[in-house]
Amino acid sequence: MTDTPLQLFNSLTRQLETFQPVHPGEARVYSCGPTVYNYPHIGNMRAYVFADVLGRTLSWKGYALTHVINITDVGHLTDDADAGEDKMEKMAAQQAQSIWDIAAHYTQAYWADVKALNIRQPAQWSIATEYVPAMIEFAEKIADKHCYELDSGLYFDVASVADYGRLARHSTDEGEGRIEAVAGKRQAADFAIWRKTPPGETRQMEWDSPWGRGAPGWHLECSVMSGQLLGFPFDIHTGGIDHREIHHPNEIAQNQAFCCTNGLDVAANSGARMWMHNNFLVERSGKMSKSSGEFLRLQLLIDRGYHPLAYRLMCLQAQYRSELEFSWDGLGAALVRLKRMLIAVEKLGDAAAGDADHPRFAPMLDKFDAAISDDLNTAIALTALEEVLALKKVDAGAKRAVIARMDAVMGLGLFDITRSDLRLRPKAAAITEDAIDQALTRRLAARADKDFATSDAIRDELSAAGVEVMDGDPIGWEWRLGEG
Repeated sequence: MTDTPLQLFNSLTRQLETFQPVHPGEARVYSCGPTVYNYPHIGNMRAYVFADVLGRTLSWKGYALTHVINITDVGHLTDDADAGEDKMEKMAAQQAQSIWDIAAHYTQAYWADVKALNIRQPAQWSIATEYVPAMIEFAEKIADKHCYELDSGLYFDVASVADYGRLARHSTDEGEGRIEAVAGKRQAADFAIWRKTPPGETRQMEWDSPWGRGAPGWHLECSVMSGQLLGFPFDIHTGGIDHREIHHPNEIAQNQAFCCTNGLDVAANSGARMWMHNNFLVERSGKMSKSSGEFLRLQLLIDRGYHPLAYRLMCLQAQYRSELEFSWDGLGAALVRLKRMLIAVEKLGDAAAGDADHPRFAPMLDKFDAAISDDLNTAIALTALEEVLALKKVDAGAKRAVIARMDAVMGLGLFDITRSDLRLRPKAAAITEDAIDQALTRRLAARADKDFATSDAIRDELSAAGVEVMDGDPIGWEWRLGEG
């Protein structure tokens, strides 16, 4: 197999670059994790599928991966630009619960989605509240040269570092991520790294600091946790494209201040050599916003009968830097595609894994490696995997080994799930799977006896219960449940 150099798109330089690790043989990656004030929606989860594929690709390339994902349980305001209420405090008040209970509940919900999507566990989950003393120390180190104090807190002066906003291209005609002026700030883009608790108020999460009792700013958290756990500079920082406009430029400014570095012509001065961002998931009905009430979360897909790995495949069918439009038809098509893959895998039976380097598979492995090396082009990589699945008259063990190698990057769990796992079965369906299976067994016996009247009657009974029996389907569905 040809080992193609890994090319990744660096948002900081806006160009493809060959991955060169800071520490030979290692890859250190930090991903901005969720703010655990609500359930993640499926657009949020696209970011973690992307980061997972990145990590799996680095492993494929032979690097020893250290991946850190943070959990934000304090400090994130309802407006990313330091305005509004703390998201955690607001949800705790709405639900009349402890903020700690809110954080615990939604962290567990996020981790459940991570598991359902077959996202690998990172080397470490970093919980923001566990690093508050380190955040205060970080802020103390940069305060004299880079910060100033207002009644509301300690603010970072963005004019104190070179190239502020280059990641978001603030200074160009693109005008990305512009921030409205706020009274008291020296520059509109200045941001709080420590927010004082207002006089007369008590927050559920607050700590003593040299600038008064309060809480850290959201941007400070990621600088501290990434630096402490991975060391500056580390290799890659990931997040959704929305972070590219405010959150990540502010992280970069803090990193510059802390490391006593200057201009961003040297990417490592930003704290990471590469900054990578996935694009948005678009849903035309407006249900991608958590403010819409019943927003699109993974559990809703599952409740409507779709296996969560169909959504993972849907994400893989698009390049991570392109917008991806969600539709139920598109999800259904991904489910059918995944089913076809499983049919091919099941035909291999229990063959022991063989020689993945068999020359028959070399062209497919080269195509696969070239695709994922081309800025994680999973759409093309999937076609290489399907070419292997379609190969006939080859050693089953060798074929199994090649599929396993490719699936180690794709993460579709092709040897861990079965066709029956992919049956479309909404949670609201009244009929049970056991009842369906019993009816199908009776129908099969009737057909064997050429008792087609009974066979048709059973089919009609199932149809009345919302079960579609799919006798002639070429990919072998036995049945599926409708959503009505």
